[in-house]
Amino acid sequence: QVQLVESGGGSVQAGGSLRLSCAASGGYCMGWFRQAPGKEREGVAAIDNNGRTNYTDPVKGRFTISRDNAKNTLYLQMSSLKPEDTAMYYCAAATSRFCYLSLQPYVYSSWGPGAQVTVSS
Repeated sequence: QVQLVESGGGSVQAGGSLRLSCAASGGYCMGWFRQAPGKEREGVAAIDNNGRTNYTDPVKGRFTISRDNAKNTLYLQMSSLKPEDTAMYYCAAATSRFCYLSLQPYVYSSWGPGAQVTVSS
């Protein structure tokens, strides 16, 4: 089981930026997911061990996922934030190499406790 802990959440005004970090003990694919109150958890971005990435359409051009394997850390740089980005953000890891940069939560077996991101208008 991969251990994950998010940090870097907070409150920001629309148009601002935040960077989330996730201390992780491993994972072939790693991803960021978010869940707003009353909504299902959705995939935001994924990255594999070779640095290939995948993003959901609403965040393309605004969010950047990266990982530092030497530091066992996953990042999500968020810019041009919008109120609709407000959610609890989770990092997740999939240990199988057959994760195919999926943004589906069921593919990921390990999850962090989450970090709140609030964007005000």
